[in-house]
Amino acid sequence: MFWKRKPKKQEGHEATDSAVEVAEDTEEKVDDAVGSEDTDTEETAEKAATEDRSADETETAGSDEAEAADEKADSDESASDDTDEKEAKTEDSEEEDEVVEVGVTGPDADGITRVRTAGTFEFDGEKSEIISNTWIVEADKDGVVVIDPAHDAEAILKVVGDREVYLVACTNAYSPHIEAALTIAEETEADIALHPREMRAWRRVHGAEHRPEIEVEGGGSFDVGDLHIDVLPLPGTSPGTVGYYVSQLGAVFGGDTLRKGEPGMVGGIYIDYTTQLASIGENLLTLPPDTRILPDRGPSTTVETESRNFDAWV
Repeated sequence: MFWKRKPKKQEGHEATDSAVEVAEDTEEKVDDAVGSEDTDTEETAEKAATEDRSADETETAGSDEAEAADEKADSDESASDDTDEKEAKTEDSEEEDEVVEVGVTGPDADGITRVRTAGTFEFDGEKSEIISNTWIVEADKDGVVVIDPAHDAEAILKVVGDREVYLVACTNAYSPHIEAALTIAEETEADIALHPREMRAWRRVHGAEHRPEIEVEGGGSFDVGDLHIDVLPLPGTSPGTVGYYVSQLGAVFGGDTLRKGEPGMVGGIYIDYTTQLASIGENLLTLPPDTRILPDRGPSTTVETESRNFDAWV
């Protein structure tokens, strides 16, 4: 399945050379002193030669040490260059993870921006004030995919800017994942993707007359712009929860299935904990260890990190 770009509504639109100088002053005064002076001269010359050799050896050793130091410095610099990008990304991620208030983080090196918006989530008769993540993923130079459009469509569209929205992709139909979906889709003429088993929850928010155009199911995949996106089945928090895995970015957007340090709750409870754990173990933690897990709420994490936590959840 491939989405082409769609027209978007527009309004007008960086030696000393160490020399050992030996002065030999040999002045003959008497014949009896010749032998002694010759001996002194020989000793002096030998001493001078020894000093010359020592100086040469010192200079050579110094040169060798300098070359070794240069080689080590080059090697260290090369190793540093190889890890600069990873370190920068890690630092960015750590800074991002410290942010919990409403706002925008990114885009990062992979073209992913996180928009945090505040809203009220009502579930099972209980209301709670939450801050949710909406992920805006650069699909190519012209357009983006919006994942889990949460509470504030205006804030999300401001980050999108003049780019096109190729697709609005929802991990499930709880309101923090779809609340702004219709507004964004209508404003940008984008299609909405949702699992068909989420239609009942969708109707509670948007009614029956507005339906998502694209049905997605676990095991499927599609292409949007330059991205290939695999759909992962992640039932547990709801019957039709899915994740969107982009291997070329090393990122998976898992909605409320797995948050940093814990399986995700819905309204403070687990809907189907056994199924949710199976989804996490079989479909998220089997991804490459350095894959980033970008959830619907809170900071990002990685497959490697959460794999260490899994046994404590079982």
